[in-house]
Amino acid sequence: MENDIQFNNRLNLQDLQASVQQVKAELSKVIVGQKKVADLLLTALFAEGHVLLEGAPGVAKTITAKLLAKSLDVGFSRVQFTPDLMPSDVLGTSIFNLKTSEFEFKKGPIFSNIILTDEINRAPAKTQAALFEVMEERQVTMDGNRYKLAAPYMIIATQNPIEQEGTYRLPEAQLDRFLFKITIDYPNLEEEIEILTREHELTMPKLDKITTSLSQEKIIEFQSVINQIIVEPHLIQYIAAIIANTRNNAFLYLGASPRASIAILKASKAYAAINGRDFVTPEDIKQIAIPVLQHRIIVTPEREMEGITTVQIINDILQSVEIPK
Repeated sequence: MENDIQFNNRLNLQDLQASVQQVKAELSKVIVGQKKVADLLLTALFAEGHVLLEGAPGVAKTITAKLLAKSLDVGFSRVQFTPDLMPSDVLGTSIFNLKTSEFEFKKGPIFSNIILTDEINRAPAKTQAALFEVMEERQVTMDGNRYKLAAPYMIIATQNPIEQEGTYRLPEAQLDRFLFKITIDYPNLEEEIEILTREHELTMPKLDKITTSLSQEKIIEFQSVINQIIVEPHLIQYIAAIIANTRNNAFLYLGASPRASIAILKASKAYAAINGRDFVTPEDIKQIAIPVLQHRIIVTPEREMEGITTVQIINDILQSVEIPK
């Protein structure tokens, strides 16, 4: 975090920063390392975005999402995605009430504040499609009636790498609705030792270590503060130039959509705020470009066979695109 330089902000971000530090302190009671993951999760929360966590089984994707929800004073629900999961299992269903002789809508687990959709890529396409309206419009339409979802609203999805057995590739239309895709890697040797040491000394359930530190009202207040963060016109041009480069890149089969450029704009404002600034810098944009773009672009088959990844291409784009003056 960028705390070594003091700025004279026109916005008071001290309360927001203190809350961010408190939540990160709670997460660190259980999670070893993964500081960038915590930053990006909080950035997504304040930017009103959804997050896709990807990693091999056992790297704490699910527990990270549960710990974040536990540190927030908001509603939480979890949906375990399976090959036989139906849309009604997620959204809810209409049930006939014999007393009133009318159908009543019984809300599904999607009606909460923080939703953990665990192993999302193990459910079939029709269940994936059920989330489209929820993620983009924050509402559910059922039997001609619209049901709004309460703020704050955030879906944290976990998935195993698509090469693993029993997984379905998420459709591009759904991937585009996630603000970030965060890749969680294996811990290094020192972190592995720390994980084992903590597990050996564990005396209570991990979730019991976490105390609630951020209220629903505060989250909504901080989300409104994010909208007031300054983005200079030349940085808006910079974001647009990065996105345009993905569409004209010979290594890419599919470039980024306008939703991606809006995502970079919103996320860079939130990232600046949690770093204590009321203005966005080029470095903010560079820091969040990979998690915003890596799931939205597709490498050409030829380049993919050569082992070139989306992350490599994004880094090349960031190095080649000049910041407009």
